[in-house]
Amino acid sequence: HLVPVGVFCPGHLHVDTAKMTKASATQVQKAAVIVAAAAAGVAATLVTQTVLKLRQKKPLKVLITGAAGQIGYALCPMVASGRMLGPDQPVILHLLDIEPAKNALEGVRMELLDAAYPLLQGVSAFTDVEAAAQGVDIAVMVGGYPRKAGEERKDVMAKNVSIYRSQAAALARGAAKGVKVVVVANPANTNALILKEHTAGGIPAENITCLTRLDHNRAISQVAERTGSHNTDVSNVIIWGNHSSTQYPDVNHGTVNGKPIRAAVANDAWLNGEFITTVQQRGAAIIKARGLSSALSAASSVCDHVRNWVLGTPRGQWVSMGVVSDGSYGVAPGLVFSYPVTCSGGKWNIVQGLKLDDASRALLRATEKELLEEKELALQCLAEKAAAPATPAPTPAPSVPAPST
Repeated sequence: HLVPVGVFCPGHLHVDTAKMTKASATQVQKAAVIVAAAAAGVAATLVTQTVLKLRQKKPLKVLITGAAGQIGYALCPMVASGRMLGPDQPVILHLLDIEPAKNALEGVRMELLDAAYPLLQGVSAFTDVEAAAQGVDIAVMVGGYPRKAGEERKDVMAKNVSIYRSQAAALARGAAKGVKVVVVANPANTNALILKEHTAGGIPAENITCLTRLDHNRAISQVAERTGSHNTDVSNVIIWGNHSSTQYPDVNHGTVNGKPIRAAVANDAWLNGEFITTVQQRGAAIIKARGLSSALSAASSVCDHVRNWVLGTPRGQWVSMGVVSDGSYGVAPGLVFSYPVTCSGGKWNIVQGLKLDDASRALLRATEKELLEEKELALQCLAEKAAAPATPAPTPAPSVPAPST
C-alpha cells in the first residue's frame, strides 16, 4: 500500500514519491535497491548458467578449406559467432589453405583469437589436408581450382578431380563418423560428385551436398524486392539442378505472406524471363559490379545450408540443397542435383509430389543434361588419371573461388 507504482520491471522502478511521506519514500527507495540487486543477481546467474552450458556441450569441429580467401574470411566469424550451428553450440575451427597462403591464413587465425568469441573453443591453421580433416564434424569445401583465361573446361575438371580425390580420401580416413560435407567451390555439383565417388564406404552419399542455397536466397530476395515484402515473408521457392546458368529458379509453389508468388507479383512475363535470368546470372553481375566474386552472400548462405541441415527446417517450409539424386522427378540417380528438401534430425528429405508443368520439366531436363555432361567429363578425367603414371596432385587455389559463385 506504500507503492503507487506506474511502471515496474527488474532494474527500473518508477514511483510517485511526491504523494508519500518521507519515511515511506525512503522505504520504497530501499526496496528498489533490493529489487535491482536481486534482478542483477538473476541476470548474473543466467549468464553463469549459459557459460556452464556452453562448456558442458561438446564442441563441433568445422573444417573450412580455402580459409584465407574472401569467402573463408567472411565465413569464419559467422561460424565462430553461432550463425551456422546455433547460439549455444561451441566450435573448434580447422582452417586449411595452400602453402603460399600460409601467412594470410595465420592472420585469419590471429584475428579469430583476438575477437574472443565465446563459442570459439579453438582454432588451428593447416596446409596439410590430412591433418586438417582429423575429427571434423562439418566440412565446408570452399577451395578448388577456378577456371582461368585460355583454359579448356576439361583442363579445369582434371585439376579439380585430383584436388577433390585427395580431399575425399583425407575426409574418409580422418573425419568424424557422420561428418556433413558441403561443397562450395565451382563446379560445385560435380566437385561434390567427385568427392562422393572417392569416399564410398567412408562417408555416406547422403552426407555429401553442394551449395545452391545462395541461388535460393537470391530468388527470395528478387521476389521480396519486386513485391515490396521482407525476405522472411517469401517461402518455398526452389532451385532445381546445377549451380550454373542452367539452374531453374522455380516460384510455382512459393508464397509471399501466404499468397502464391505468381499472384503477388502479378507479372508472369517478369517471372518467366527476367527473374530467372537475374538469378542465374547474379554471380556474374556481382563480379561486374565489384570486380570480385560473391563472398559475403556465399558465406551467409553456407551458414543457412548447414544450420537447416543440422537444426531442421521450419514446419511447412523447404529449402534448396544440392543432394545425391534418388531418381526423384525423373532425374538420373547418382547426380548431385539441387532439389527442394526439408530437414529434421540432421537428415534431409526431398519434397515429393510437386506438380511440374511442361515448361518446368523442359528446364529440369536442360540442367540435368548439363550435369550428365559434366559427370561424363569427370569420369573420363578419373579414368585417364587412373591409367596415367602416378604424379603429384596439382596445387589447388582454394582461396580463389570459381567466378560463377
